[in-house]
Amino acid sequence: MPFDLWLAYVAASTALLLIPGPTVLLVLSYALSKGRSVAVASALGVASGDFLAMTASLLGLGALVLASATLFTLLKWAGAAYLVWLGLRLLRSSPAEALDPAKARRDVTAGGVFGHAAIVTALNPKSIAFFIAFVPQFLRPDAPLAPQCAVLIATFVGLAALNALAYALLADRLRRTIGRPA
Repeated sequence: MPFDLWLAYVAASTALLLIPGPTVLLVLSYALSKGRSVAVASALGVASGDFLAMTASLLGLGALVLASATLFTLLKWAGAAYLVWLGLRLLRSSPAEALDPAKARRDVTAGGVFGHAAIVTALNPKSIAFFIAFVPQFLRPDAPLAPQCAVLIATFVGLAALNALAYALLADRLRRTIGRPA
């Protein structure tokens, strides 16, 4: 892959990642409510989810989703059902948990948050479709596909991890600042 093409990909990916989306909101919510270790786990989960979504896209799942409106709709409804389930779970939690942050913090583990963030990110059908539309702009048809895809995936996931981690750490700092009595 030519260096100038890779630099263009880095610039385009960075510009896209700086625009906050649902995954950034997920990272921010965990960082603001649960603290640094959970925030870092959510950022790493987002990066893992991006890796899975991007790899699946480039292996053909993205083309299948784009070709089948039914499959795309099914994935969207599955994602919506998952979000409804999360909302219901939150509504069913006891008010004591909301009033006792120490108890709520015990119930949330970094591993659970990592898995949640990875699943939410990886199963987003819009991400899969996006990768199918975005990545081919930076592929050279005359060069072997696998090494190019590996470089592009590693680059995007690395940038996504840095982006999510920066949001997580800034939100954690904001949480501590807001929590001061002064």
